[in-house]
Amino acid sequence: MTVLIIIIVVIVLVVLYAGFLYNGLVRLNQRTDEAWSDITVQLKRRYDLIPNLVSTVKGYASHEKTVFEDVTKARTNALSAQGKGIAETAKAENQFQQTMKSLFAVAENYPDLKATQNFQELQAELTDTEDKIQASRRFYNGMVRDFNTKRKVFPTNVFAGMLGFRRDKEFFELDEAQAAAIQNPVEVKF
Repeated sequence: MTVLIIIIVVIVLVVLYAGFLYNGLVRLNQRTDEAWSDITVQLKRRYDLIPNLVSTVKGYASHEKTVFEDVTKARTNALSAQGKGIAETAKAENQFQQTMKSLFAVAENYPDLKATQNFQELQAELTDTEDKIQASRRFYNGMVRDFNTKRKVFPTNVFAGMLGFRRDKEFFELDEAQAAAIQNPVEVKF
């Protein structure tokens, strides 16, 4: 009889522990999804600001047509990458950042443009948005790190697959080409 009680107690403890592990994984999974949602909100905010910035700069630098076309194309690509996964979004986002650097390099060559209040406000909004995007990325990557670590450590790794957590979350990171491009300054030719 005591052996049966011990077996039942052990089974109950294992079930309770599995429930504890499952709840922890679900909590981290939800926080990671929330962090990804925060990134997409900030990206949308940035994409909404870009047309205003482009039209402001266009008035001063009408002969820089290719820069504006590149920014518009990169914005469209980045918007269409939303919902296609983290890797696709990150790739489009990295390309978009590179074209934005070109736009700001063009703006640097027009002192009258830099002095207008409209441009300064847009640039301040974009800077604020970029800071929020970076913070959101760091938070998201921290949550991914925590989730992946929890999923892989013993004894959670024993139960994770059985509880439906079979794959790691993807980090939001730069690809090799983008990382190399960031090392070099943007070159604007007239």
